[in-house]
Amino acid sequence: MKIITDLNEIKLHTDTAVAIGKFDGVHVGHQKLLRRILAYKEQGLSACVFTFEPSPSAFFGLTDGFQLSTREEKRALFEQLGIDYLVEFPMNAETAAIKAEDFAREILAGNLRAKYLVAGADLSFGAKGAGNIVLLQEMSQELNLTVEVIEKVLVDGAVVSSTRVRDCLEAGQMEKVADLCGRPYAFRGVVQRGNQIGRTLGFPTINLAVEDGKLVPPCGVYFSEVVYDGKRYRSISNVGYKPTVGGETTPGVETYIYGFDKEIYGEQIEVRLLRFHRPEQKFDGLEELKAQLAEDIEVGKIYQPGLG
Repeated sequence: MKIITDLNEIKLHTDTAVAIGKFDGVHVGHQKLLRRILAYKEQGLSACVFTFEPSPSAFFGLTDGFQLSTREEKRALFEQLGIDYLVEFPMNAETAAIKAEDFAREILAGNLRAKYLVAGADLSFGAKGAGNIVLLQEMSQELNLTVEVIEKVLVDGAVVSSTRVRDCLEAGQMEKVADLCGRPYAFRGVVQRGNQIGRTLGFPTINLAVEDGKLVPPCGVYFSEVVYDGKRYRSISNVGYKPTVGGETTPGVETYIYGFDKEIYGEQIEVRLLRFHRPEQKFDGLEELKAQLAEDIEVGKIYQPGLG
């Protein structure tokens, strides 16, 4: 997959099928868009995802800038799906002022050579968000562009959206987040050295820092699984600030992996949160913490995803 981040590099040499949007979370609704453009590869079109960096809402200060999926996570997901081109359109004062009609003519039809475009009905682009699906449909003949509006995906009778995923995440409803995204909510990164407290208590753990801008669910203990070197391992994770052992200033993910005794400092892993177990709490001392950890680990042994 070729990643384009510079405005001057948005000049493709092949006709494309384009999916346009913010893609925060790359949830099942987004995946429906992506399947449509991937289907057009059979007709000789390259699959192109067009998104914004940062998102328009973050650029204009309408959100806190935290995301369900970081830039690197989205890149990895798009590549896994088979996308050919990812355009991370740079949002700045100059690009935000491009008129919607010019955006459609010069960037979508011109530079991207879009022959097919798919988006949700709520698409907006161009100066002051004046561009939308209706405008693209009106210009479609001039642009030699087929425009398709994808209907919203429903899960449990309600529309799937990034906002809904966020709400579920903030409520600690990890099973619902997995339903909406088609995969568990996860943290990726390099294993770091912690304070070794878990090891001294008889429960060695691995530590991940939370990437800047990544949304964090409620602080607490989660049943989880770790993906390392292509293999999945059952685990239990604490997300938070470790208040009993002095506390941290930024959240982290500390994980105990069942039956695992390898030293993997500096290795890349993924920790998937499957179910919220209990809130993070401050204990009176290490012995009380040790007793609770032992209890949590025993409960985690019998947890079955989907069965509780």
